[in-house]
Amino acid sequence: MVHLSRVKRGKQAQKPQHEQDQGEGAATPYVYGTHYATEELPEHVMSEREMPADVALRLIKDELSLDGNPLLNLASFVTTYMEDEAQNLMTEAMSKNFIDFEEYPQTAHIQNRCINMIANLLNAPITEGNSDQDCLGTSTIGSSEAIMLATLAMKKRWQNKRKAEGKDWTRPNIVMNSAVQVCWEKAARYFDVEEKYVYCTDTRYVIDPKTAVDMVDENTIGICAIMGTTYTGQYEDVKGINDLLKAKNIDCPIHVDAASGGFVAPFVRPELEWDFRLEKVVSINVSGHKYGLVYPGVGWVFWRSPEYLPEELIFNVNYLGSNQATFTLNFSKGASHVIGQYYQLIRLGKHGYRSIMQNLTKVSDYLADDLKKLGFLIMSDGNGRGLPLVAFRMKPDDDRLYDEFALAHVLRQRGWIIPAYTMAPHSNQLKMMRVVLREDFTMHRCNILLEDIKAALKSLEEMDAEMIQKYTLHLRAHSDRKLPQQHAHYKNEKHSLQGRTGKTHSVC
Repeated sequence: MVHLSRVKRGKQAQKPQHEQDQGEGAATPYVYGTHYATEELPEHVMSEREMPADVALRLIKDELSLDGNPLLNLASFVTTYMEDEAQNLMTEAMSKNFIDFEEYPQTAHIQNRCINMIANLLNAPITEGNSDQDCLGTSTIGSSEAIMLATLAMKKRWQNKRKAEGKDWTRPNIVMNSAVQVCWEKAARYFDVEEKYVYCTDTRYVIDPKTAVDMVDENTIGICAIMGTTYTGQYEDVKGINDLLKAKNIDCPIHVDAASGGFVAPFVRPELEWDFRLEKVVSINVSGHKYGLVYPGVGWVFWRSPEYLPEELIFNVNYLGSNQATFTLNFSKGASHVIGQYYQLIRLGKHGYRSIMQNLTKVSDYLADDLKKLGFLIMSDGNGRGLPLVAFRMKPDDDRLYDEFALAHVLRQRGWIIPAYTMAPHSNQLKMMRVVLREDFTMHRCNILLEDIKAALKSLEEMDAEMIQKYTLHLRAHSDRKLPQQHAHYKNEKHSLQGRTGKTHSVC
């Protein structure tokens, strides 16, 4: 039965005077009825007057809706999901300046707990009876800052040794894989360290231990080994490098870049020796905001003992009310991400992390098997021998009209962000794609992705050469219009690997 209402008119429809609005400001203006809806948002100069909070919120949210969906962003290793409880904790801590130990002592204690828990995962050595020689570490903004600090420590230690021996200390170098993340190039360039690359080939995408050790000379400050490269997710043979250095009696430290693998390998392949169990490994960095399962950005860096972190890099300050030692590139930073890391460590425990990483490994192996059935060549290592990701490329075919970049563009229309890029230098310009599995990538979503890949391949197969050319040119032009433009003054730089070789820095 429908209730019928009588329509009131005239005096009957008028409210008593005391019920009517008591002035213009009584009701909050409707956002799209304000003059702001007909004006362009400020881009270059601040406006003279304030904007109502609800209007500013709504207009910015409207613009951000044009960004991609984080759940469908399979390009990034960075965490895109945390529980509401963790988010609430982090929100409450946003106003805390982490560096202010005097004001926020419990936050400092929480950082120390995180350092101890993570160092334990990395099998940090503990010296009995002399805590001054135990492993030490610190939180960072991310692995980029951690790598900068580790590079500085290796360089300063090498310089001190050379000066003590009365030898030239002005030409340091570092040995690393050409597939390193760009932050290693930055560290070497910013701190005047020569880069010595072990180049990948079209069949080997990780560092070759023998070649790396053969490159070491009296000016080498260290070798970088990667636990989970950004290109293929493979673990480099840290033990192989360690054993060769020992066999040849070469005094050269190893820094392990475990930005991605540091929270994966201990739970999926605990028997794998890559960490402080190896004598030559003197420092390790891990990213809390990758498989540490915290929103960006937080990283961690550890040294085997104070011997590997020269004292002259440490600064003691007391102007925040207490004496404290600091080794960071920045000073102030928010405390929320350290607290978020602690939440995850105690919320999940070893069993929780192990369950998540094993689930991701299982789903990534399933995805790799199905992509192989579709005719793709798999470039990553499965069964827990690398990160839970799938790097793949198309089989060589001169008759095929489309490539990995075209496939990536078609998938982008469906919302999936899957990067297509070229492999590191000296790899025969191999084109490839990569799907990074994060904790929220379930088997159900994996099957949806596979169905969309099949549909994308079918649509590309049905296009002729002219249509594919028009299609990809249109999509790339559309993509370029959406992205911020590179500064014209710097777009032709030639000093980076990308500038010199065309290497693509894959998204991490």
